Amino acid sequence: MPREQVSKWLRTRFFPHIWCPGCGHGVILHALLRALVDLEKKPEETVIASGIGCSSRMPGYIDACTVHTTHGRSLAYATGIKMAKPELTVIDVMGDGDCSAIGGNHFIHACRRNIGITAIIMNNNIYGMTGGQASPTTPQGARATTAPYGAIEPPFDICKLAEGAGASYVARATIAQPVMAEQYIKKAIQHKGFSVVEVMTHCHTQFGRKNKRSQPVDNLVFFKDASVPKAKADAMSPEDLKGKIVIGEFVNRDIPEYTDEYRKLCERVRG
Repeated sequence: MPREQVSKWLRTRFFPHIWCPGCGHGVILHALLRALVDLEKKPEETVIASGIGCSSRMPGYIDACTVHTTHGRSLAYATGIKMAKPELTVIDVMGDGDCSAIGGNHFIHACRRNIGITAIIMNNNIYGMTGGQASPTTPQGARATTAPYGAIEPPFDICKLAEGAGASYVARATIAQPVMAEQYIKKAIQHKGFSVVEVMTHCHTQFGRKNKRSQPVDNLVFFKDASVPKAKADAMSPEDLKGKIVIGEFVNRDIPEYTDEYRKLCERVRG
């Protein structure tokens, strides 16, 4: 793919970006832009929403219709946009805390409705921007500023949460598989319904320093070694899967999409 095709989606006047050197969010940004180019999307017909956090700064760098909203509420904004203009491609980028803590209620109901939004969740297991506090996905035993002796709460599995709440497309990759992440994002955008792509990434500045992965390359190696394809994981015991990251597609089903059903209801009421 020519570099110029990807570059035209960037607001280069806002560079250099604010992310720490080596942050995995740049890998995810590139995967998203390549997916948009490959799908021949038009910037004026594409909406990128976000909440608050390092990951949520991403729309500022994308030259499309973008909205930087409030913490945990980006799916509410994205839902309003999709309802008003269902023909638009609506993508919501979130961090793990933004999505599954303060935004958890919005997330499960967006899954339940099966509204045509693509949710890209950048899961670095911590609140990176605000000081390194533990998030709902911090692994048990991992250290954070609010868990100096190790987290004791069991973490959310975001993909299982999305599946249980009713999302019709759910997939996971890590930044060690950038092509896979791009492919899943592309399929999610094409899918009619609520699509969730979780991309495991890292915050070497906050999480890494506290958990012996202080360099970006340490995290790439970790994700590469810890990743297990779903087909292989299905045959493994829970003991063997401990500490592993299962990657792959978990849900891909065709069920009615919310804005279509709403339009049908309106037509029926109007008679």
